Amino acid sequence: MSSSTLGRIRWAAAIAGAVVAVTSAVSWVVPGEAAAAACNTVSSGSGGLAGGGAYGCAKAGELLDVRIGDVLPTQPSLGYDEVYYKLGRYTLGKDEINKKFDDWCEANGQGVAASATPGAKLSDPSSFACTIAVGKETADSIAPMKTVVIGPGGQAYLTDGHHTLTSFLETPDGGANSHVRLRVLDNLSNLSTQDFWDRMKANGWVWLQDVVGKPIQVGQLPRTLGLANFADDKYRSLMYFGRDIGYEAGTIPFQEFYWGAWMRDSNVVGDWNRNDPAAYLAAVKTVTEKQVALGAGTVVAAGKTAGELGALAAWNDGKAATKGEFAKLSVPYSEAKPGKIAYAIEYRLRNKR
Repeated sequence: MSSSTLGRIRWAAAIAGAVVAVTSAVSWVVPGEAAAAACNTVSSGSGGLAGGGAYGCAKAGELLDVRIGDVLPTQPSLGYDEVYYKLGRYTLGKDEINKKFDDWCEANGQGVAASATPGAKLSDPSSFACTIAVGKETADSIAPMKTVVIGPGGQAYLTDGHHTLTSFLETPDGGANSHVRLRVLDNLSNLSTQDFWDRMKANGWVWLQDVVGKPIQVGQLPRTLGLANFADDKYRSLMYFGRDIGYEAGTIPFQEFYWGAWMRDSNVVGDWNRNDPAAYLAAVKTVTEKQVALGAGTVVAAGKTAGELGALAAWNDGKAATKGEFAKLSVPYSEAKPGKIAYAIEYRLRNKR
């Protein structure tokens, strides 16, 4: 199990209680059922944004089936290059079983893809199979699932998974009508709009800074997923590629945004050529080496310390540059299993992004 997955298990246990208890009574809540309708008699003036509005019955710990186009963002930007990497894996055809099915199965709490028919589509889960059946989820399979909070009007607010769900939406055989399950952190639909957002801020479940660090208002958040609705945060992109090299992912919500703010405000690496694999890789190396050199007690951003944000004790988890995650990241696109940066650049260049 990777350190990123372990980090998500710890985070899941901290914010959702005993995850094992969830696995013993997994619920699949389907919008539109009679019971759901009875829970959602909330006036249109309750303050929810445009979206599904049909998730008011969901309880904390439930695995909630959602239409991707109904989920509401809680951050104003994405690391576009993370999405480009995923779309590159999904569309450039180098995997025996396409990575999108692995990602969907993981996001749905069902492990990884076991098989896929020749015409399999992300929008049709019956066309591929996951290693864990619905109803057989475990604590380990639930931990990496993306998370949601139910707000006024029964709206579903995504608190983790903006990049993954946007990738599902953007890929040709996905789209806004595709479905995936999300783990419910809490149901706050009984709160007023003001109290809801106050709670979201207090719990760290919303990110209200733009790409230059300027505070934004809740009303400035995107109203739906999709690349065109988000600003491009290059620092968030670079931090994604630094996972398990400079830090362990999954310790707190919006972890990479805190690191990105440190990187931007401290001018850790300056600018870099995002279309040059060597330059991008060198930037990742510089930033991650500085991460591990900080010391666990060093305040990084907004009062969060390097330790809280998962800084590793040793660069590349103590491995040489020719080993471990950095070695995987370094593989060029010409190889059978390219690295993440190579995929991102190849996809961007081919699609003139």
